[in-house]
Amino acid sequence: MTTTSHPATVSAPPESTTMSAIVQREYGDSAVLRLKAISIPAITDDEVLIRVHAAGVNHADWVSTTGEPLIGRLAFGLRRPKQPVRGRDVAGVIHAVGPAVTRFRPGDAVYGELDTGTFAEYAAAPERAVALKPANLTFEQAAVVPLSARTALQGLTIADDVRPDSHVLINGASGGVGTFAVQIAKSLGAEVTAVCSARNAELARSLGADHVIDYTETDFTTGAERYDVIFDSIGNHSLSRLRGVLTRRGTLVLSSGTGGRVLGPMGRILQALLMTPFVSQTLRTFTSGLPLDRITELVEAGEVTPVIERAYPLAETGQAIRHFAERHARAKIVIRVTPDAERR
Repeated sequence: MTTTSHPATVSAPPESTTMSAIVQREYGDSAVLRLKAISIPAITDDEVLIRVHAAGVNHADWVSTTGEPLIGRLAFGLRRPKQPVRGRDVAGVIHAVGPAVTRFRPGDAVYGELDTGTFAEYAAAPERAVALKPANLTFEQAAVVPLSARTALQGLTIADDVRPDSHVLINGASGGVGTFAVQIAKSLGAEVTAVCSARNAELARSLGADHVIDYTETDFTTGAERYDVIFDSIGNHSLSRLRGVLTRRGTLVLSSGTGGRVLGPMGRILQALLMTPFVSQTLRTFTSGLPLDRITELVEAGEVTPVIERAYPLAETGQAIRHFAERHARAKIVIRVTPDAERR
């Protein structure tokens, strides 16, 4: 496996102690996201300070912006966000390292998924949360990979359900997670059916899908085809309907969904977990926690390539989040934090 890094030179201190960041002080729609000048985060002994070049937009950013489903506030903050800076995915250059950091040096180009906010000029990250950026990706491309690609990879490999003779259906194949899921399923040798709109059919085929179903014309849960694995990133069909088109020993992977205002997709997930011991099929959910190393291997081998619909400047992050939430974004949206975010 190859990696990319910049020469390990000690970076000059930031010109000021403040940075521009997208800050949220209350829950609401995208209007609560405002560009502010705040302090550059300090790092602890085992952390690195990243000069952010680009940051990916994810469903998790919309959830933490709105505070819905309400169950999420147990983690994000009951009355207001505990972490005021939005964003999870990041790609950039390490500016400084803590004394206990051993894997990175200033100047290294990295990417990762953080809890500390990435829609900002700088982000602090635990050493374990980042990896060297894949050599064949720009910063913008790398920034949209971590959360979505790891979700797809873990969902499809968590129990070795996908084999070369498997028939896998990806529901939501043109979305952020779905575009990675199609490619990963193909890399595992599966026959892949992609479910998306007609306008995204060519995209799904270009990613390797063997079959494409236009959900506006055909309800795949009423068809005669049976699937060994269904990866559902939409949540627009009941568990019983999805189980109806699984093989007898098939696996249903629940990646996301909407659900009610209080529990969101958790109600459906809990239903699946309670049902699993009593049916021959496997109903599974998961949390994304895989290290980035396997994703880096797939990317550098050319088996997985991120697809970006649009890039927004940092100041327009609110518009980017609104576009993601309201317009059924195609593939991934990225925030360009620095002007040179395209360079490798």
